[in-house]
Amino acid sequence: MNQIKNRGWSVTMAGLGINLALGILYTWSIFKQAIKDSVMARDGVFNWDIASLNDPFAVCCLMFTVAMVFAGRLQDKLSPRLTAAIGGILTGVGLIVISQSNSLFAWILGFGILTGLGLGFGYASATPPAIKWFPASKTGMIAGLVVAGFGLASVYIAPLSNYLIAGFGLSRAMLIFGVSFLTVVCLLSMFLVNPPQGYVPAGAATVGKGIDKPAKPAVDFSPTDMLKTGSFYKLWVMYFIGAGAALIIIGGVAGMAKESMGELAWVVVALMAIGNAGGRIAAGVISDKIGRTKTLLIMMSLQSAVILSLLFIGESEAVLLVSAATLVGFNYGTNLSLFPSVTKDYFGLKNFGMNYGLLFSAWGIGGFIFPRVSQMIVAQTGTQKTAYLLCSILLAASALVSLMTKAPEPVEGRLGLWAQLKAKIDFARAQPIDVYLGSRYI
Repeated sequence: MNQIKNRGWSVTMAGLGINLALGILYTWSIFKQAIKDSVMARDGVFNWDIASLNDPFAVCCLMFTVAMVFAGRLQDKLSPRLTAAIGGILTGVGLIVISQSNSLFAWILGFGILTGLGLGFGYASATPPAIKWFPASKTGMIAGLVVAGFGLASVYIAPLSNYLIAGFGLSRAMLIFGVSFLTVVCLLSMFLVNPPQGYVPAGAATVGKGIDKPAKPAVDFSPTDMLKTGSFYKLWVMYFIGAGAALIIIGGVAGMAKESMGELAWVVVALMAIGNAGGRIAAGVISDKIGRTKTLLIMMSLQSAVILSLLFIGESEAVLLVSAATLVGFNYGTNLSLFPSVTKDYFGLKNFGMNYGLLFSAWGIGGFIFPRVSQMIVAQTGTQKTAYLLCSILLAASALVSLMTKAPEPVEGRLGLWAQLKAKIDFARAQPIDVYLGSRYI
């Protein structure tokens, strides 16, 4: 086995590159602002209801999570290369579709459904093959590096979007992005490969001190067995709240910043992206040292405080707004490295793709519900403050849930009442009658 060349770093860099292309999701606030400006100007280009502005983004998040379940299974059973290539094609085609029409239906179909599915297939294929090449003590770090690309993408996509929209219009900008990302993702997918059967990474015997270990020897949970554990649902709730609350800010940050920064509002999107990427890497490294759930407690508590602070920051206070947005991005990013890492720790690596896809449904449902509800609140009240307060409370509750979350016992350690009774009867039948009577009833 020592003869096998470790391709872990080339796979990691390819996954990072794929996510750098797919991170266009986090630039939605810039596209949304361009559409909103057209609606408010009544120029006839976009004739959407204001309450529907977040609908393509919300549907995209939902389709993202639907794709993650199937794509995770596909890359587990077949190939991450194939999965990533499908993702690149769907993402590109979706962006090309919205370049041809300004109707809400076309944007829900193109950006919401097709691009959402493409992002899910591409994202699902990037992390699993990378972490399979490395020992458990580096799981958080590698997962953080790969998914950092998705968060960091807005650093270049945000200013590029502004340039393309100003020079060519929103539709042509989407066409350029569609063709470019289809090509890049399909090329990089060729570098994604799983290690051969039986591969054991160097240093596999070394386990990070902070890794949350099961009470018994680790096993690979099937998706069905995972869904029978209380740990899964606690993780799901935390992911749902942590992702959904932050996506409200991410989906509207350009509009928040426009009052104080004008055409430079994209800077806030880029700085949030830097925070997003930094949070993924930092949380991965920290959680390798102190544990996943302890890190979740810290990050959920901090996110609650930061979002609460938005109630007291005016739209004209640029410095405070930029600082808060960067911290929101940082704390949000921690979710995207902590939850895949804890999925591997708790439920094993064999079915990691599908298991994480199921847990990732929390991200998609949170991304669908929170922005939609937030936009409805804004349409009714004219302000985001009620939504911010609600998110802050839910994040504080999520931090408390992390205190009650621990690794589940292996399947064989979780016998139901009937199975326990049957085991006792079988044991009794196997004993000699004198031992049975003497040692147990006399």
